[in-house]
Amino acid sequence: MKTSFIAYFLGMLRLSQAFRVVSPLTSRWTAVRCMMAKAGVSSPEELKAFVSAAGERLLVVDVRNPDAAVEPGDLKSFAVAPLPSESYRPQAVNLIWDRSTNQMPLPSVPKETPIITHCGGGGRGQLAKEFLEKNGFENVLNGGGPKETECWAEFGEK
Repeated sequence: MKTSFIAYFLGMLRLSQAFRVVSPLTSRWTAVRCMMAKAGVSSPEELKAFVSAAGERLLVVDVRNPDAAVEPGDLKSFAVAPLPSESYRPQAVNLIWDRSTNQMPLPSVPKETPIITHCGGGGRGQLAKEFLEKNGFENVLNGGGPKETECWAEFGEK
């Protein structure tokens, strides 16, 4: 029992240090949000700074499947999740993450284009981010899914 407590404590200590390296925790709520997020999902503060710095060059890569009509918690009460079009999120493109091949089509934009990936929960967005980085894209963040603290808070209703 004593050993498991020590292992738990050391694990939590290592986790808290990792969060401090990525982004200083300004409040308990920020710490809770970070611990609930899937691995690789950027913090709201990081996303806002990234969007601001990117300006008009920003590209949002939506990696949801078009046939996934319902995204859990999509802030629309399980309504159909709209995919990007020219009138809806003009700076977005839907590039489907293929789970069977672990890849997706590459966007036809310069490699230095600022890109935010997002999906229904953050997992596919992270896989897409890593795939883009392996293929030479230099400026990519994972915006997560439809939680209000993630990417959709910035792009979901536009």
